[in-house]
Order: sequence, then C-alpha cells, then structure tokens
Amino acid sequence: MTIRVLLADDQALLRSAFRVLVDSESDMEVVGEASDGAEAVRLAKEQRADVVLMDIRMPGTDGLAATRMISADPALAHVRVVILTTFEVDDYVVQSLRAGASGFLGKGSEPDELLSAIRIAAGGEALLSPAATKGLIARFLAQGDGADDDRDPARAERLGALTGREREVLVQVAGGHSNDEIAERLEVSPLTVKTHVNRAMSKLGARDRAQLVVIAYESGLVRPRVE
Repeated sequence: MTIRVLLADDQALLRSAFRVLVDSESDMEVVGEASDGAEAVRLAKEQRADVVLMDIRMPGTDGLAATRMISADPALAHVRVVILTTFEVDDYVVQSLRAGASGFLGKGSEPDELLSAIRIAAGGEALLSPAATKGLIARFLAQGDGADDDRDPARAERLGALTGREREVLVQVAGGHSNDEIAERLEVSPLTVKTHVNRAMSKLGARDRAQLVVIAYESGLVRPRVE
C-alpha cells in the first residue's frame, strides 16, 4: 500500500526538496503541498493523506493549530502528523504531542531518517528522532515542578479502566520501548504486547503510541526524569 504524504511548510524550497525525496520511494507519494495550516487541514481531507509532514511556524494558521484541527476531526482519524522542527528541544514539541501529533523530527535529519519517520508514523508508532533520547518527551512534560498538582486528575482516573498488565505495558511504552523490547522485558510475545497496547489506546482514547506516552506522564503513572 502506498503511503500518501502531505507536505505543510511555508518554504517552497523545502517542500520541493521533500517532494523529490518522498516521490523517489516506491511505497510513498506526495499528494499535496500546503503553505499554511488551514490549507494543510483542507488538503489532508481532500487528498486522503496518511501522513502530514507539518512545520510549526507558518503564517496564518500555524502547525500547532492545524494539528489540533486534524486530531479533532473524526473524518481525519487515520491521519498521522509528524512535526518538523528546526530545534528539537522546542517548547512547541510537547504542545504538538498534546495536540495529537505522532512525533517530531529535526529538519536537519538525514534523508533516510525522514523516510523512516513517515513509515513509522503511518504504522501508528510513536516517533522520536534518532537525536532525541527516550526521556525527551518526559522532560518536555516536566515543564512544571513535577508536583502532584501538575497531574491531570481526569486522565489519572481513566487509568483505572486498565488491567494490571495494560498499565505495566503502558509504563514500558512511555519509556520509549518497542513492542519487541517490551515483549522481551515482560517475557511475553510481541503479539500479546500489541494487543495490550491497542486495548490501552482504546480505553484511554489515544490516537497512537505518542498519545499513550503523553497520557502516561500527565496522569502521573510515570514520573518525568530530568537529567
């Protein structure tokens, strides 16, 4: 199946470079280009995009607002957003994840990393760029002082719907581990892990693994580690 990619960036030169790269792959194609967030939302629906490569800083409707709009639209539930940012340690990144983005990637990443990011996002996995550590999302979410008052009570309450094993798997997901890694750690099959992840996503209303990570930290199930 061909992955349908939408490019959203206000710099035409960057969009052109991304188009050449994406269209060179046999399993993906660029189905549209947008210079602002509002256009990105419209084209995502019209062109039935699978993955949107979204710049944050754009005129008019920015990438953050566009990501929220895509995430809130049931007709776009299948669309995955990958944020492209100049600075990987960026205050906007955590806001993007909370808004519904599947992950982020630095604009200085290698071409192979960008192509891999598209495939990972299309597969429903959480995405951290290779340059980011597994605890990076946690540090973004530790913008407060880490006190209990910073927890989201509603999300903490929803964790009660999870089984003990699902909570255990969620902790591992929040640590940035893949299904195979979790399976080895918990001594179960990768398929079993996938089942637990899918059930946790359903019970918590998460779009993908990236949202599970956010929920795990905001609910207080996992504590941020600031190095």
